Amino acid sequence: MSSNRLLQLLEMQESDPGDTFVLFALAKEYEGQTDDSEALHYYQQVLEKDPRYVGAFYHLAKLYERQDALLEAVSTYERGIEVAKAASDQHALAELQSAKLNLELEL
Repeated sequence: MSSNRLLQLLEMQESDPGDTFVLFALAKEYEGQTDDSEALHYYQQVLEKDPRYVGAFYHLAKLYERQDALLEAVSTYERGIEVAKAASDQHALAELQSAKLNLELEL
């Protein structure tokens, strides 16, 4: 991952700290750099600022899975499923349900 891209995103966040798209992009960037702590921080910020940001649930739950925080992962998938249903986002709903089912089969 490009440190230049990270710097650009951090500058964008500084000028508009509430921009959930930038926060999500930062989470993905840190995740790509395997900095799970920072990725977790930004995913949580996204959902604090916009609890209906459906795309964040899948990625946050996957991060929890990688950290072996499986109960948090299941809970995050469940919250995401509810948000996707409320938004009538069938694509996100199917992804979240599938990921949750796969995790539960491993438990």
